[in-house]
Amino acid sequence: MRLLVLFALAVGAAELSHGAALQAQNARVISLPEQGSPFVTFNIWVKSGSASDPKGKEGLASLTASLMSGGATTQDTLETILEKLYPMAAGYSASVDKEMTNFTGRVHRDNLDAFYTLFRSALLSPAFTQSDFDRVKAQRLNFLERARRYSRDEELSKDLLFWMAYEGTAYQHPSEGYVDSVRSITLDDVRGFYRDHYVRNNIVVGVGGGYPQGFPERVRKDVDTLPETTVSPVAAPSPKPPSGFRVLIVDKETDAAPVSFGFPIRVLRNDPDFIPLLVANSYFGEHRNSVGRLYQAIRETRGMNYGNYSYIEAFPAGYATQQPRVNVPRRSQLFEVWIRPISQTAPGNLHDRTLFAMRAALFELQKIVEKGMTPQAVEGSKEFLRNYVGTWSATISRRLGYAVDDAFYGIRAPGFLQSVKGAIDEVTPQQVNAAIKKHLHGDNMYVVIITADAEGMKRKLLSGEAAPITYAGQRSAELLAEDKIIASLKIPIKETQIRILPIDKVFQ
Repeated sequence: MRLLVLFALAVGAAELSHGAALQAQNARVISLPEQGSPFVTFNIWVKSGSASDPKGKEGLASLTASLMSGGATTQDTLETILEKLYPMAAGYSASVDKEMTNFTGRVHRDNLDAFYTLFRSALLSPAFTQSDFDRVKAQRLNFLERARRYSRDEELSKDLLFWMAYEGTAYQHPSEGYVDSVRSITLDDVRGFYRDHYVRNNIVVGVGGGYPQGFPERVRKDVDTLPETTVSPVAAPSPKPPSGFRVLIVDKETDAAPVSFGFPIRVLRNDPDFIPLLVANSYFGEHRNSVGRLYQAIRETRGMNYGNYSYIEAFPAGYATQQPRVNVPRRSQLFEVWIRPISQTAPGNLHDRTLFAMRAALFELQKIVEKGMTPQAVEGSKEFLRNYVGTWSATISRRLGYAVDDAFYGIRAPGFLQSVKGAIDEVTPQQVNAAIKKHLHGDNMYVVIITADAEGMKRKLLSGEAAPITYAGQRSAELLAEDKIIASLKIPIKETQIRILPIDKVFQ
């Protein structure tokens, strides 16, 4: 039987206000013992993420973590580290989001001591050599200048949506930074960020699995050899709600156009409305599942693209996973709709299919906002989630990741994973529809479109003209009648609310 023990967590009020500092500042060790497991997993939480990047040095937190997880230590070269890890079939890595940096690793318990020696050195004694820095920085710039702009348009559209919504806040820039900001980062900058943020009182130790008695405390003791320094808190972001539709069109030669749109919401995981909104969102657009209305309306019924989903929490790199991400907790979230790329090579106007898909998503959103969900729809969504949430805890690494996120949000034992199914059971249709009315709307939102002929897309949007679609086969009269409504759905946009950005200037 698993036992979740959260050592020295703050035990104040279960619910924290939106503006409060959400980290459990007194947390020192999070342990998740599973003595039947042959593996030991680590999740070392540094309470500084990309929001702590200095202005003009965006990407510094991420570059520092990458250099630590992919560079030499004062004990070993990178080549030696890799040679030692290979026979263990183990490794460690780092991830950086807005509010946290996490160093994670997993190893068979028979190799724990040898692995931990390497892992500890990466955390406590990184070498920060010039050669490692030059290599990691060159890799990062290659990603920023090429891969991010030219490989995954659908992920880029999501990143740009957050960039628009959080303009002027510490959440605005992607964790990897901008091209120019990363170019400006020096090895001294990395050493300085490590000195200022990798301090004992800014780090929480997370260990799970079949570790020996007293091992988490041993790790904590090692971390406590770091100096103690006051880390300046980052102000919680206060994103401005959009007035009308604010549209960014990225001009890029492409055969398929992704669309992302959304707006800030004041609902976090520790909010009473979170579970009702979780039920509603699952009905509306569950990630990579066919149960959602968006998927059914745009892909299943009309065959327009691969998938269409919605989110009430950040879900980076959604193309790579089905389960929700861990270790991306935030003090501010967006309601986000992700329309995966729509082919622009089908017959008709270049932009008709893209705009039709966008209008179809807005049409479905306006329906759920105006009409809510029926009791049957609520029960169907609850039934799906009762089974689906079980997949969120499939590995010890994910369970430990959720425990770390619980500490961030101030969620007390037994924790989110252990209580979410029961909370779903208790949700009523009235609570779900009240949350929809309170937090969702079908207007006033940020929109990102990546497309060829951006000027043509702009003219089409401003004209308000219909954007019809055609089918290869016959469709029902009912569907065709609904298509006419969707094709002409009004999206009130002024020219001053549309910006065009060439692809080679994105995140420059």
